[in-house]
Amino acid sequence: MPYNSLKELPNGVKDNLPHHAQEIYKEAFNSASDEYKEEATAHKVPWNTVKTKYKKDNDDNCVKK
Repeated sequence: MPYNSLKELPNGVKDNLPHHAQEIYKEAFNSASDEYKEEATAHKVPWNTVKTKYKKDNDDNCVKK
């Protein structure tokens, strides 16, 4: 099921990622959900995509690399 807005993202995404990273997650998930039948696999793709642009800092905050 693709996400139409950031408000529809899972709480784990909304609560832990900054706005731009949420946008990346949404777009990557929507693309992956077309390609992969399993939802769990479709969620791995956006997390890996976000990790290419963001990292956790010493305070466990998600920040741009």
